[in-house]
Amino acid sequence: QVQLVDSGGGLVQAGGSLRLSCVASEGTFSRYVMGWFRQAPGKERELVVRTTWSGGMTYLGDSVKGRFTISRDNAKNTVYLQMNNLKPEDTAVYYCAADRSMANPRWFRGECEYWGQGTQVTVSS
Repeated sequence: QVQLVDSGGGLVQAGGSLRLSCVASEGTFSRYVMGWFRQAPGKERELVVRTTWSGGMTYLGDSVKGRFTISRDNAKNTVYLQMNNLKPEDTAVYYCAADRSMANPRWFRGECEYWGQGTQVTVSS
């Protein structure tokens, strides 16, 4: 069983930056594909960005291209989401997720094995 703990959310003005972190309890962290989802009020949860086992970015949503970057430090069992030039429409609860598979259907349907508890990001205009 892998436990994921998200942190780093908060209130920021439009144009600002935040860095989210997700720490995994599992010692075999490097075996998991990691990603970040978000869910805004009244909307479905969506995949924002995903990274491979070694840290290469394999998916980045159109709405965040050029602004968000995912990275991971396998030695620290941690994945990060750097969010720059934040917009009010980025307001959502952000969740990290882990899965041993890279299979797109699992990720795009949000069927990952493990989830963080979520961290709120609020962007004011």
